Amino acid sequence: MAPSVLQNGGFILGLIGAAALIAATAMNKWSVKDRQGDVVTSIYTYKGLWQDCETTSSGLTECRPLYGILGFSGSFQAVRALMIVGLVLGVLGALISVFSLKCLTMNSMEDTSKAKMSLTAGILFIIGGVCGIAGASIYANQIVSSFRMGAYNNYNNYGGGGMGGGMGGGMGGGMGGIPTYTFGPALFVAWIGGGVLLIGGILKSLAFREMLKDDKPSYPGVVYKPQSRTKTDPDVRHSEGGKKEQNYV
Repeated sequence: MAPSVLQNGGFILGLIGAAALIAATAMNKWSVKDRQGDVVTSIYTYKGLWQDCETTSSGLTECRPLYGILGFSGSFQAVRALMIVGLVLGVLGALISVFSLKCLTMNSMEDTSKAKMSLTAGILFIIGGVCGIAGASIYANQIVSSFRMGAYNNYNNYGGGGMGGGMGGGMGGGMGGIPTYTFGPALFVAWIGGGVLLIGGILKSLAFREMLKDDKPSYPGVVYKPQSRTKTDPDVRHSEGGKKEQNYV
């Protein structure tokens, strides 16, 4: 495949992936309240990396900022750090990728320099995509653990014998129970953005190999062909004449 196609494809995918990571990091719907079995649905709760929000049935939304560092768990702080690192690397890779495009001509810049810049952008894209996927996966693991814990506690609180068992079957996650949360749309945006960024980095790395192949000097092969003798040399004539004279003597 032509290196320009790989470069342009990697650049476009890198831009899309970096934009998706930025959007996912800024979104507040990383986890949303699971309203399955909920009787009262007038309040809709969702959480993000920077804010916890509640929306009422009247459309009024109230958010509480999540300030501070020491008040949160280490895994939550790791998710924040991974998403920030991923989007920063994605943006840096996109900027470097602009100057490495072959369609962009710049004075006193060789193709080998553009190839190295393409490889650098590809590595940044790959690392940024891995950080985005890892951050979303860690947060998803927290949601799954808290969901199972909440469902187990609700079952124990309302799943007793007699009438309590019947009440618990229909209202386990509802009134009086521990609220449980499920995956929000920001998680899927982060996963998709990280995957697209990863693919863009792979394309940029492949473009580096193709550009190095094109920059290798090609030496035309020279075939040696001995000159054919169509006429006899003078020395050979003299030697043959001497032999004839010797034979006549």
